[in-house]
Amino acid sequence: MLGSTGMGLGLLGLSHLLSESSSAQEVASAVGSPSGNSLSERSPHFAPKAKRMVHFFLNGGPSHVDTFDPKPKLQEYAGKPLPMTYLTERRTGGALPSPFPFKKYGESGLEISDLFEKTAAHADNIAVIRSMVAQVPNHEPSLMLMNCGDSVQSRPSLGSWLMYGLGTVNQNLPGFIAMCPGGYPIKDTANWQSGFLPGAFQGTFVDPKHTELDKLIENIRSTHADISTQRRQLRLLRELAMQNPAISSDSRLESRIESFELAFRMQTEASDAFDLSKEPKEIRELYGDTVHGRQTLMARRLLERGVRYVQLWHGAGQPWDHHGDIEKNLRTNCGEIDQPIAAFLTDLKRLGMLDDTLVLWGGEFGRTPVSEGGSGRDHNHWGFSVWLAGGGIRGGTVHGATDEFGFRAEESPTSVHDLHATILHLMGFDHEKLTYRYAGRDFRLTDVHGRVVREILA
Repeated sequence: MLGSTGMGLGLLGLSHLLSESSSAQEVASAVGSPSGNSLSERSPHFAPKAKRMVHFFLNGGPSHVDTFDPKPKLQEYAGKPLPMTYLTERRTGGALPSPFPFKKYGESGLEISDLFEKTAAHADNIAVIRSMVAQVPNHEPSLMLMNCGDSVQSRPSLGSWLMYGLGTVNQNLPGFIAMCPGGYPIKDTANWQSGFLPGAFQGTFVDPKHTELDKLIENIRSTHADISTQRRQLRLLRELAMQNPAISSDSRLESRIESFELAFRMQTEASDAFDLSKEPKEIRELYGDTVHGRQTLMARRLLERGVRYVQLWHGAGQPWDHHGDIEKNLRTNCGEIDQPIAAFLTDLKRLGMLDDTLVLWGGEFGRTPVSEGGSGRDHNHWGFSVWLAGGGIRGGTVHGATDEFGFRAEESPTSVHDLHATILHLMGFDHEKLTYRYAGRDFRLTDVHGRVVREILA
């Protein structure tokens, strides 16, 4: 659709050319950047319901039967084998009822556990898909499937596809940002890569455990050259590339140059976008002065400034992989993000942004309704929950259902490809037509699958 094949590099490690702030127009003039670069804003296939997106990603697999999919039948079978079995990674025991009470919230009566009591105040804005299914009960392939649409091979991430299709509004900030407190395991970096798409569409990593800009974004300032020198360097780089048509037409080189130029321009707005002291005290208190409160407020400020896609990872330090003591550990994890998520939804409403901002919550799979070791839950890809809110979503809705115990999706099973097709639809794309030619074939995020889940659309 938009460009040629190539594998470029993103912003990571490319920002040694950064220095003092400068406007996009000044930089464009200084380095001779073409007006129609790969990051320029573009129109989708049809009028979108959402213009931007945030993904709260719960790394490790949150338990659906303890959060958004109540299963009172488990109480009847407590400690006993269920009248059904499904393949799990480990040996499991009898039924494990949820220790967390569920209540009905909002006019819709959406049932949510008290772990998300603050988020539940927005029940009438939320659509829960209770019939999600993945392909395998292993973290790494399921992480790739949820983030990149393929559980076997590393592919471009959802954020990269959105950047490829839409570009970005603000040329002084990355259009795709992934925040993961404390860094990330090597295995997870594939989840925000651009794959075979041009490198300019790769996610930019930000570590929100820090409060200083220099630590939030690596190499954000140059210690080697002043702003005038950097301008000359960038101008020379592009002039040299343009002298040879064979080189200048290479998308890998163009991606690298665009990354240098974006890194240079980021000083215009990076310090402002990440400076939470500019927010009123009551807004900062609304989110909470915690790592996840701060990163969620940062996300709102970035989206407000034109960033297209922000992914907020949770569970880098303590994953949602609760194989033991789920009552304590799940309460801890939920307690860290319930207030920030509720604050985010409240804030988007306040600013008039919720109507055109798509919000996604979920992990790579769910957990078993039976116990592991008496107090934990094993991985469950047969059925789990995610929820969406905001742009184009019909709130107060439940789609699909797992069986009476919460083991397997029985009503309207919904694949990850279906979820991705729905997201692309809300962002203005026919998922079958948003393609990129690579290695002799046209690839797409949903591969050869996917159906738009119209039941949750407004």
